[in-house]
Amino acid sequence: MSAETAIFEAERPGLTALCYRMLGERAGAEDAVQDTWLRWQRTDRTRIENPRAWLRRTAARIAIDALRSARARRETYPGPWLPEPIVESPSLTVEDRFALAQECELALLWAMERLSETERAAFILREAFDAGYDEIAAATGKSEAACRQLVSRAHKRLQETGPRFDAAPSEVADLLQRFMAAAAAQDHAAVLDLLSPDATAYTDGGRKARAALRPLHGPADIVQVLMGVMMKSMRDGEDWTMEPALANGAPALIRRLKGKVDLVLTLAPDSSGRIAWLYAMRNPDKLPNPSRD
Repeated sequence: MSAETAIFEAERPGLTALCYRMLGERAGAEDAVQDTWLRWQRTDRTRIENPRAWLRRTAARIAIDALRSARARRETYPGPWLPEPIVESPSLTVEDRFALAQECELALLWAMERLSETERAAFILREAFDAGYDEIAAATGKSEAACRQLVSRAHKRLQETGPRFDAAPSEVADLLQRFMAAAAAQDHAAVLDLLSPDATAYTDGGRKARAALRPLHGPADIVQVLMGVMMKSMRDGEDWTMEPALANGAPALIRRLKGKVDLVLTLAPDSSGRIAWLYAMRNPDKLPNPSRD
């Protein structure tokens, strides 16, 4: 392995984490990192004083362009588009190249969808990678003062989304277990009591699995629709199992139907400790099954 290749491979996990945070997709992140590698190969590396900063800056620029294209495609996505989870469980392991990427919670990834491409890049570079404003300016093409404003604006917009991004894993796990126990018992009153009055649930089926084609707002809407989606296989007597997991480092549950993962479920609480945000991934293209690889 050449010295230049060794430098790039040492940075690959961080570049993958950066691009995944930007795009919310594993394949998209890998494509962006591969494009970064191709540019690294074509560049006169003797003129690069700080390879790490150059690679991160280049990957961020590529990811900004990739996110613009991805958002154009997501406008015609069937139902809510949710970021792809990175799942770890007793039966599933996370690939080494995505080990750092799983540190970004799904609720935060979802919330970052409301940021502009440059806001998102500035926020990620600053908060996740502790980049200086000079590096952020070089990556976004903005002045350092403008980048400070981008990061500040991103913070404010994310705080307005509802779910907390700092909930302890034990709190998330407890809420998830109580929610599933109440749903399994078909105790609608208990489920309603667990949900914030402003709770929102999102199910992503990609038109390839049964899911709500719109966000579900409020406890009554969530109970009526989401519980029906979740409980259908129980009523039909299908061969299914549930197991605890981590989705992007936060407690989650995965359901296996006939041995294959068909649901990843996780949540985020609000400031009062009730469920503010529910995430249900059912799109088989985004689920951790060997047939995708």
